[in-house]
Amino acid sequence: MAGGLIHSVLAHRDKLLPRVAERGLVVPSALPQHLLPLLGRGLSGASLPGGHGGGAPRRVRPPLPPPPPASSSSSSSSSPTSPPSSPSSPSIGSSSQTPVLSGTHPPPQSPQPQSPQPQHHTDAGDGGGMDLIPAVPTVTPEMLDTAPACGVNFSDPEGYIDSSDDPPLPDGTSLYCNYTVTVYIGYGVELQVKSVNLTEGEHLSIQGEDESGGPLVLANQSLLVEGQVIRSPTNVLSVFFRSTGEGSLGVFQLHYQIFRLSCALPKKPHFGEVSVLDLLPGGIARFSCHMGYHLQGAPTLVCVNASLPQWSGREPSCRALCGGSVKNATVGRVLSPSPHPGPNATQDRSCSWSLEAPRGQRLHLHLERLALGPTDRLVLWSGLDAGSVVLFDSGRGNPIPFEGVISEGPAVRVQFITDQPNHSTGFNVRYEAFGRGHCYEPYLQNGNLSTSDPAYGVGAVVQFSCDPGHSLEQGPALIECINSRDPYWNDTEPICKALCGGGLAGPAGVILSPNWPEWYGEGEDCSWRIHVGEDKRVVLDVQLLNISDSDMLTILDGDEVTTRILGQFVGGISPFKMASTTPDLTVTFHSDPAGLVFGKGEGFIINYMEVSRNDSCPDLPEIQNGWKTTSHAALVRGARITYQCDPGYDLVGQDTLCCQLDLSWSTLPPFCEKIMYCSDPGHVDHSTRSLSDPKLLVGTTIQYTCVPGFVLQGGATLTCYGREPGTPVWTSKLPHCVLAEAPASSRLDGGNIALTVFILVLLLSALLGGAYVYITRCRYPSSNLRLPLIYPNPYRHITVEAEFDNPLYETGGVSVSGIHLQSKMSKM
Repeated sequence: MAGGLIHSVLAHRDKLLPRVAERGLVVPSALPQHLLPLLGRGLSGASLPGGHGGGAPRRVRPPLPPPPPASSSSSSSSSPTSPPSSPSSPSIGSSSQTPVLSGTHPPPQSPQPQSPQPQHHTDAGDGGGMDLIPAVPTVTPEMLDTAPACGVNFSDPEGYIDSSDDPPLPDGTSLYCNYTVTVYIGYGVELQVKSVNLTEGEHLSIQGEDESGGPLVLANQSLLVEGQVIRSPTNVLSVFFRSTGEGSLGVFQLHYQIFRLSCALPKKPHFGEVSVLDLLPGGIARFSCHMGYHLQGAPTLVCVNASLPQWSGREPSCRALCGGSVKNATVGRVLSPSPHPGPNATQDRSCSWSLEAPRGQRLHLHLERLALGPTDRLVLWSGLDAGSVVLFDSGRGNPIPFEGVISEGPAVRVQFITDQPNHSTGFNVRYEAFGRGHCYEPYLQNGNLSTSDPAYGVGAVVQFSCDPGHSLEQGPALIECINSRDPYWNDTEPICKALCGGGLAGPAGVILSPNWPEWYGEGEDCSWRIHVGEDKRVVLDVQLLNISDSDMLTILDGDEVTTRILGQFVGGISPFKMASTTPDLTVTFHSDPAGLVFGKGEGFIINYMEVSRNDSCPDLPEIQNGWKTTSHAALVRGARITYQCDPGYDLVGQDTLCCQLDLSWSTLPPFCEKIMYCSDPGHVDHSTRSLSDPKLLVGTTIQYTCVPGFVLQGGATLTCYGREPGTPVWTSKLPHCVLAEAPASSRLDGGNIALTVFILVLLLSALLGGAYVYITRCRYPSSNLRLPLIYPNPYRHITVEAEFDNPLYETGGVSVSGIHLQSKMSKM
């Protein structure tokens, strides 16, 4: 491949180099280094990196080391003084934006061994003024490692990925580029498409990382549109570009910025609830269980900051325990133990619970559910010792007391014996404590009640009603607390039982298997007929379907005249939805009379609703400071609308909405909220910092202080301020703490330094003055000594051979001859 590129450059040198020379461009340094010696001295009109060329240079990457001399026979072009980090991946630039030349095309493939290539000699006369070295270097595997490829590593919190910044290559040259953005842990990369214009055969892919660090495709050229925003799930995002070299090179520009990552919404445990205060790092999730279940695991989890933020542990589970003791029992449930998975499935064969009400109160036990296997046994005692009165014993074959049982004293013992616990069999017992002079608190499963006296004293009246899909049976709709000496209800509480068939005409409702939530019986034959408005249709939402393989559920479309089967189901099936084409729909259920032989299932729960007859969901509105994109031109079932926000805004809510089978949207549209916080600028080595607001909202200040022995370079205070448009930023860059050169106490400030210099000059002047006085006044008191440095000799041009006989030169009693003598002595 490298050899083909070399020949391509040589073949186009007549066109390539004059064009470069005319425009006065700088030859891009990101060309493979083994090509630079081939261009060498021939670039008289243009200039190599670091040379001098006319015109304004094109914006290019920092220059590579200069090529070796033309006489060199080595196939490597690395400079001895600035070698690349490795033969296959030399890197240049800064850490925040580091161009990298590496790999073959495509990089994942390792080069195959090649036979030595013959050396080609080219006549410089036909090179258009371009001098070439006598021989082209042999193509080696090292050269293949530096085939045309480009890449840039970004680490700044905001920037642009622009293909026009890459160096031009000769026509017909394949290119593979990899741009990687890596930001602070706890932040993701938000990428917005500014422009994209690719030619046929070119590929542009945007990838992130999944939970295990593997590649995750987020978008490709077929889905990229101008203005689209793509977010990475971790702190790393990569853009891959590949061009086959056919036709002109495509261009694209992408803008990126950071955003805060968050933990995924934790799963709600079965038979429990979860509340989340914040999904950002540091947020807390609290778990709780329904009455009768106990939490297995940590009650709270914390969102931990990481490349992909995760909760501090696994979500807990809710289990019903085998046995236990409850003191001061007021209200609660006793449940058959949850089965153990795996090899421990046969544990908990005998369980016992003790319940003790507050002093002076008794307990009422209501059997909410009782579905025991042939060898299971449930016993209720009015007391804790072995001789206590038995309130109920399933092994004696007595009828189930739907009204419940009342203890004689404050304590009750519950014992359950089974061969093998499982989900299909077991019991639920609800208990309530009540005092003297009051009736116990009534309870209605699958229904509601209202009362005239919340304390349930004598004369209190309670009215019952059932949930949709149930009917009131085995008791009246209204009961009263009577008998002031020993209060009790004048009748038993009713039960709400699921119906076997019937007519349903409302806009919405529910269909339950017979006797739900208990097991349906053998030989059931039920039919539910649903009719909605004439301009409507019926949509069924089958939430649970778990019946025996010998039982059948059938769904029919149309009225009694025109009926067609939409589906027939046996066994257990995952939740699904189904719609009719008319206002009428029928659901039938038949259970095998020999159900004891083939077994029975749990039952079914089916919700229904009326919907419009059209085939599309209603259009959703645009959102302020954002936009939406649709997957289909028509909003048919399965169509998706994706909302995205403008830079500087965060999306609150689900970003993608789906048109469901009932032609309603999966959730409400989100909205865009202005980002009012800065990203964490980080810590400074050898320093401490104080924050005015841990949430880093606009206006937050961070004060950096160096530890003893270090001094601060740069601003000590950073302030978060908002921008329009864009995300908030800090007022300055991070400072640095550098090692102090000397202790602070030994340093001199500007005033002390000036005083010290002044004193030194004064002392030196005094010393020189004293020496002068000593020489002139003390050592030579009778001579008229003149220091030559202070009084230069005016007769230096007179040589010793000069004769002065002119008496006019006699001065101060010293004759010219004396001067002549002095001159001779000076010469000697």
